[in-house]
Amino acid sequence: MYTTTQIAKHLREVYFGGNWTASNLRKHLVGVTWEEATTQIESFNSIATLVFHMHYYVKAATKVLEGGPLVAKDALSFNHPPINSGADWQAFLEKTWEEAETFAERLEALPDTSLPAPFTNKVYGSYYRNLHGIIEHCHYHLGQIVLLKKLLQTRHESCI
Repeated sequence: MYTTTQIAKHLREVYFGGNWTASNLRKHLVGVTWEEATTQIESFNSIATLVFHMHYYVKAATKVLEGGPLVAKDALSFNHPPINSGADWQAFLEKTWEEAETFAERLEALPDTSLPAPFTNKVYGSYYRNLHGIIEHCHYHLGQIVLLKKLLQTRHESCI
């Protein structure tokens, strides 16, 4: 189970840190207020929407690793619950961190022999492809979050 352990490590690193890019979701969301997280700049998704979107697939894959069916629809992957306060935002983040750790634990328990098998249906490709794809997807949207955060800070500084 060396490979699945390494995949779990990479997942944890994009969420919690320790990767060679020194960039991770938790680090970049520290200090982001709920107002900033829910602010939409032009036609871009908000930070909260991007966090929900990237994590949507982590949750769906976790269910598969727990023996359930793949239940995910791209059209629903941007529909996060309302965030109307700091408490809502913090609860949203805490749930995200907990579920990311659960996913990593399920990955570690997956035997390496499962990696070439179809991910619920051969049209989706293998477990290996999907698990790495989720991590790549997280890195992609993490970059967007970093840019949005910088834009929000620039807007805030120009208002002072």
